[in-house]
Amino acid sequence: LIFFVFLFIPRLSSGEEIGFVDTAFKMLGPNHKIVIEAFDDPDIPGITCHLSRSKTGGLRGGLGVAEDKADAAIACRQIGQIKLPKEIKNGEKVFTKKTSLLFKTMQVVRFLDKRRNVLIYLVYSDKIIDGSPKNSISTVPILNWK
Repeated sequence: LIFFVFLFIPRLSSGEEIGFVDTAFKMLGPNHKIVIEAFDDPDIPGITCHLSRSKTGGLRGGLGVAEDKADAAIACRQIGQIKLPKEIKNGEKVFTKKTSLLFKTMQVVRFLDKRRNVLIYLVYSDKIIDGSPKNSISTVPILNWK
């Protein structure tokens, strides 16, 4: 049964932590920080994105029950030959990260601007009841790679 559940979970990229900087000292628990992660687009080889996001520290953050802020930035680049799949669904999730114990998630979704031959990556945070309008985008022109 567990095997079949995994068949229906979308294949999303997982982030590789590159590093972090502390932003506020906390006497108890880890400090507040900005974390930088890298992930490859799971469906389009040749694209890597770097995401910076806030991570709440303190006792609640150390226990994993704090809610991280919705602040994030993204930069995506072509790092190799881009091979587009036959069909790209605009708004498809390519990366997710839980930013609270239950209700908040940071997501990266992809769009294709066919007219300009550009991929667009949008990072935003959603919450079951009230999401955040804070967002960031990065564009990647689809170029020949030599």
